[in-house]
Amino acid sequence: MSDPIRMGTAPPETALPEEPIAQSDRLASALAEPLERRRDAVADVVRMYPGWPGAWAAWADLARDDVEAYAGYRVGYHRGLDQLRHAGWRGSGYVRWAHPGNRGFLRCLRGLASAAAAIGEAAEHERCEVFLQQLDPGGGEQRVPGP
Repeated sequence: MSDPIRMGTAPPETALPEEPIAQSDRLASALAEPLERRRDAVADVVRMYPGWPGAWAAWADLARDDVEAYAGYRVGYHRGLDQLRHAGWRGSGYVRWAHPGNRGFLRCLRGLASAAAAIGEAAEHERCEVFLQQLDPGGGEQRVPGP
């Protein structure tokens, strides 16, 4: 007789699909623009793909100040929550950096934590930090900026 299958008690894990290559290529091209044109080029990608947290994260990374960064990361964070819910996430369970499709959302959440701290929103900063740890315990990779 074979051993029974162990279902375990680990929380469910959600992995968003990776972005289409054409979409990622557009963002890569925008990020390769000369510095004086880069922010506008990334904004054009956001206009093309407003539901993509990765584009919002890239734009917020180029923000002119902390308030603009906060706004960009917050929009990307909420767009990511929408995608997660559509993928079956119900407010609990892992959303790990190891899945490339999750990285835009996690970058926005990480950026939102930093921007909240920068504008004096200590409670939001703490909530974001706790949420990151709950979504991907020990997932230090998510703290590295970039696509």
